[in-house]
Amino acid sequence: MRFVDNGNIHDPALNLALEEYILRKLPAEDDYLLFYINEPSIIIGKNQNTAEEVNASYVADNGIRVVRRLSGGGAVYHDLGNLNFSFITRDDGKSFHNFRKFTEPVVAALRKLGVEAELSGRNDLQVGERKISGNAQFASKGRMFSHGTLLFDSEVEAIVSALNVDPSKFASKATKSVRSRVANIAEFLAEPMTMEQFRQSLLKSIFADEPEIPEYKLSEQQWAEARALADERYRSWDWNYGRSPAFNVKQKQRVEGAGTYDVRLNVEGGIVKEAAIYGDFFGTGEVSDIAAKLIGVRYDAASLAAALEGVDLRAYLGPIPREDFLALLV
Repeated sequence: MRFVDNGNIHDPALNLALEEYILRKLPAEDDYLLFYINEPSIIIGKNQNTAEEVNASYVADNGIRVVRRLSGGGAVYHDLGNLNFSFITRDDGKSFHNFRKFTEPVVAALRKLGVEAELSGRNDLQVGERKISGNAQFASKGRMFSHGTLLFDSEVEAIVSALNVDPSKFASKATKSVRSRVANIAEFLAEPMTMEQFRQSLLKSIFADEPEIPEYKLSEQQWAEARALADERYRSWDWNYGRSPAFNVKQKQRVEGAGTYDVRLNVEGGIVKEAAIYGDFFGTGEVSDIAAKLIGVRYDAASLAAALEGVDLRAYLGPIPREDFLALLV
């Protein structure tokens, strides 16, 4: 595995573009580790409805960037007190959904600092009942990344104010509020340290078996290509917000162990004219492909089920039972 230094860049669009560039363009025979710290921003899961995830007035008033990432999962707040890590590797067919594989090196590094972290639930790192990290994954053409946040010294009040939090997530985890559930790693350190000291400590722990940290240095041309990708995708309104159809059917459900599913349909004359599927689930396929199969279909349970006959829904929607997803459509 080789470390890629992002040059202390705090631009979320460029950092997410760099992550995608490493995934798609760097030599596939190597695995890579990327660290990045973003300026205040909300990073939206690939399958989420941006308008419903952010507190628009707070975001506008405070100059918070909103950027959609490639991976599924839920919206997260980033600031200069949040360290993000990304393991970019080959997709061996066994690693997608295996969050433990990629969080174990991070947990080991935290425990060396006296922070008793552990993987909890589907994709969170917690100390006791308090969350210090959320993780997500993306896979494409035999490559994947598993990335996560590390709340080191983040502004918890900004997390609360910037996000429109879905109460169903907290009901299912028996918690009362974001404030009580999240925590900064700095709270659990025996001795205070700076963000840079924390970053270096993690880096040395992850590469403990190496005599020195192996690096992959990007060329000027590679940096130029990453910046072009940031402009083309991650600074695009269409990518980050998109246009939502005027839905007249809305069904939402949280499935334990799978995620939240939010189906929107515009039905005219008994026929589905527009469709969209949002949520914080994880899948390797494009969820828009499932939505497209529903367009032009008569709006009844049998017709909708027939439209998805033979489709491996797990590849797009994660481990939601087929009958549960079909029930969301009507």
